[in-house]
Amino acid sequence: MYSNTYNNLPSTTALLFSTAAPVLAAAMLFWSIAKDYIPLHAFLHYFFSKLRLTFTNETTLIIREFDGLNKNQLFYAAEIYLGTLINPSTKSFRASLPEKENKINVSIEFNEEIKDTFRDFKLKWRMVIKTTTSSSSPNPADGFFNSTRSSEVRHFELTFHQKNKNKVFDEYLPYVLERSKAVKEEKKTLKLHTLGSDGVIIMNGGRMGPWQSVNLDHPANFETLAMDREMKDMIINDLDMFLKRKGYYRKVGKAWKRGYLLYGPPGTGKSSLIAAIANYLNFDVYDLELTALRSNSDLRKLLITTANRSILVVEDIDAASVDLSERSTAAAAMAPLSYNQFNQMPKVTLSGLLNFIDGLWSSVGDERIIIFTTNHVEKLDPALLRPGRMDVHIHMSYCTPYGFKMLLTNYLGSTDHPLVLEAEALVASTKITPAEVGEYLLKSDDPGIALQGLIKFIEHKKESERYRNEDVKEPKTNLESDQVP
Repeated sequence: MYSNTYNNLPSTTALLFSTAAPVLAAAMLFWSIAKDYIPLHAFLHYFFSKLRLTFTNETTLIIREFDGLNKNQLFYAAEIYLGTLINPSTKSFRASLPEKENKINVSIEFNEEIKDTFRDFKLKWRMVIKTTTSSSSPNPADGFFNSTRSSEVRHFELTFHQKNKNKVFDEYLPYVLERSKAVKEEKKTLKLHTLGSDGVIIMNGGRMGPWQSVNLDHPANFETLAMDREMKDMIINDLDMFLKRKGYYRKVGKAWKRGYLLYGPPGTGKSSLIAAIANYLNFDVYDLELTALRSNSDLRKLLITTANRSILVVEDIDAASVDLSERSTAAAAMAPLSYNQFNQMPKVTLSGLLNFIDGLWSSVGDERIIIFTTNHVEKLDPALLRPGRMDVHIHMSYCTPYGFKMLLTNYLGSTDHPLVLEAEALVASTKITPAEVGEYLLKSDDPGIALQGLIKFIEHKKESERYRNEDVKEPKTNLESDQVP
């Protein structure tokens, strides 16, 4: 019956039917397989998007999360930027609090459309997520042999009129990058980075760095530092000028970095000053432990893995077990072989450190502050100290009357107590560090008790110094008396 009807159809109609039937059958088979992997709404969105673009003058730019194996920075910039466009009319969006962060991130939800206006034209953003599944190889350790893994592939669709194509590439996308950078800085949680337990081993082709981080919650700032006002103003002005001179550094052919040397006895506030600089600039801090490095090559690898707009700190450089003298390096090279075998050789050389500071490798990254601290500046090689390497030398001195009053304000909230003048006179005549003063001011909430304890401590300290000075002079007096005929 069917065959007779089919044979009676006009030849053209029969030809079309015979051609369309396999195509429809294949389409149904494809859909029956694909529906388990492609969500219906995603398929419909894709279909109608293509249909709309066919009959309109709109152009869609696809911004994928990854470019091959590398992260697409434009995707993450767009994600941050779109969080600023969310308003009460937005139907759905996402909020998250990343680990080790203290500020909530808001971003566009999957398949949500966000409209934007730039200059004189309109644009539409949409986040698209495709879920892919793959079979994993049998692994008895997982407790099963057959398993599938799913992963999300994300991209943004940016739709605009095709006549604005040049404006999008030349103006809008650079604007998105700059705006996202500003938003990221506003939401940034400062980090203190230190070398992980694996040292400088970089795994997976460099995709995992050697640093581990914690939040930098140090409250120090320039208003509370126990430092003379003139010194604080000088540092602030120098930092402000540094930030504004990107073009100048490029024009004169120098890497955009600034070197600071903080020197002085322990307890004079070197670490607090570093924290104040980090809080002022909103820069992360990388604590570089030179003794953990195996070679100059490791030093270069570490430099590559640090971010722009950061502070690299080498504390107590005079105590680091590295060779900071080219003269000693030359002497070791000329020594017998047994010297090299039985004596521990330095892990980082002076030349490697200098190349890190102002050589070719110093130009890796922008807006870098490099800070060295030392308790004994006289032990450092002069090559480290010249301008261009350590541009600003800051002497962290013993507590001054100005610093003492600042500490009183910070710890006690006032400088009006009757014992203040006596304590201030003792501070001015004794070598006492801000850390020592703060320790005694912290012992009691009662200003009188705290100041009395500080005064007794300073008087005892002065008495001890007097006895030590007398002990040094006594042997000389005895020698002179023995020489009298």
